[in-house]
Amino acid sequence: MPFSDIYGQERQAGVLQNTIKRDRIPHAYLFHGIEGIGKRTTAKILAKALNCKEQNADSCEICNSCLKIGHGNHPDVIFIKPDGVFIKIAAIRNLQDQIKFRPFEGRKRVFIIAEADRMNEPSANALLKTLEEPVPSNVFILTTSRVHRLPQTIISRCQKIRFNPVRPDVIISFLTDRLSMNQDWARDIASSAGGSIGRALAIQKESFADFKHDVITVLSKTCTAPISLFFLADSFGNDRESALQKLDILRGWYRDMLVYRETHDVNKLINRDIADATKEFSKKLAGIDILESIKIISNAHAAIDRNANRQLVLESMAFRLKACNTG
Repeated sequence: MPFSDIYGQERQAGVLQNTIKRDRIPHAYLFHGIEGIGKRTTAKILAKALNCKEQNADSCEICNSCLKIGHGNHPDVIFIKPDGVFIKIAAIRNLQDQIKFRPFEGRKRVFIIAEADRMNEPSANALLKTLEEPVPSNVFILTTSRVHRLPQTIISRCQKIRFNPVRPDVIISFLTDRLSMNQDWARDIASSAGGSIGRALAIQKESFADFKHDVITVLSKTCTAPISLFFLADSFGNDRESALQKLDILRGWYRDMLVYRETHDVNKLINRDIADATKEFSKKLAGIDILESIKIISNAHAAIDRNANRQLVLESMAFRLKACNTG
């Protein structure tokens, strides 16, 4: 995949290609932005472009170097990701051992550190020391959707490139071009994706429509049977990433209630597939209650993202959500 195949991040791709053409490649990049918008894909393409045999500031996708990086077995492109909750000191020490030597095959040895914000304190301190003493043949690419969690000392030593949420029309093009998806189905998915192609792919694979139906069913019963909220937490499943995505969808739905309450315009809704339920619930709730529910969902999302006990967080959130006017 060359830079031209990146959807929605054309400016970012252009910046990277210009640095290669001018031979002004920094020793460290920081790619930041919401999850699922192409940071890691772009990091991989950059690693290819830096080592491509054609040397045209892009990946040719046919030389031995590009093929090896694409298959994940190039000796000079090293991927580092969390081992459990954290990126541990052993991974950074292994990295430090490798930078002492020249690249084995390529022009540049590239270290891609995914979810860099998950470095624990010893790991972050070790990486900082490495960034303070750069070696020209090495390039570091840190990716994160939580840049605020990285130490400022590390941020200041990287060239920062912000990746933007992808426009719905671009997501639709991606889904129809790459997956040959029906235009109407692609539009529904794009409207729920929150600017993330990664989330669009997850929605395509998992039945989020069933999740929305389950939530509506439970919340519809809360005024007459509050105990039904007990079952809401079960709708999120046992997978952390899926739970976070479903919380994003739930927050988006409450946002839709607020938007419809103020505008009465269905075209402004994210989740148009459940527009009828949105209209119904927006009549039951005061604006301040909707805002409070959005805050409750956001707090639950942040807690699970920090690896708090998922079940306890979801149960606490469920019992505090507003679903009807009880005043």
